[in-house]
Amino acid sequence: MGAMNIRPLHDRVVIKRLDATESKQGSIIIPDSAKEKPQQGEVVAVGSGKLDEKGARVPMDVKPGDRILFGKYSGSEIKVDGQEYVIFREDEILGVIE
Repeated sequence: MGAMNIRPLHDRVVIKRLDATESKQGSIIIPDSAKEKPQQGEVVAVGSGKLDEKGARVPMDVKPGDRILFGKYSGSEIKVDGQEYVIFREDEILGVIE
């Protein structure tokens, strides 16, 4: 993974999708365009956390390198230097895979 030139703000997280394994059933090969996108990713960058009502920074629960689960339709897809990423708020993360 090369250097990424984006820094997420506040409670936003940038992830790289983890590739799904090839789907085969018998002799039928499902093309990539028909596959559902995976709902797992690796965190590549996190913001500094959002501010609470008193102005204190709330630390993030995830860090770069964490493998996470996220909802199928959450986040916004972005492309940086030819690599696809998804950026979304921390509260859209369903869980961390440990």
